[in-house]
Amino acid sequence: MSQQRVIQLIQAVTMSGILIAALPLSAQTPADNTKVNTRDRAKTAVTADQQKDNPGDRDTTQKIRQAIMQDKTLSTYAHNVKIVTQNGHVTLKGPVRSDAERKSIEAKAIDVAGPSHVSNQMSVAPEHKKPSKH
Repeated sequence: MSQQRVIQLIQAVTMSGILIAALPLSAQTPADNTKVNTRDRAKTAVTADQQKDNPGDRDTTQKIRQAIMQDKTLSTYAHNVKIVTQNGHVTLKGPVRSDAERKSIEAKAIDVAGPSHVSNQMSVAPEHKKPSKH
């Protein structure tokens, strides 16, 4: 490749990088759960950073997470729900793919923590429709 061609290629790559960086932020796709995250801004909202570090709460969270991860019928969304244990009370948050997944995860948490110690704040995420091929 000639030196002139290399220079032209470098200039083209540099310009394309500048053009991409200059795109307005509004042109980017918004995060899937941006609206859901607004509820976590309330001072009383339970968030993952509030997970207690005492052995009992850590053990409870770990057992629930293990039960969820062992269930291979659950979606990736379900495997990634937030589990926050504070003084023996478990809060489940995040999107799942169906009401059946929501109930399944809640049942797993109840098996570990007990029925009066679980707050189910999970939501069912709408299905993303794949673009049709024409």
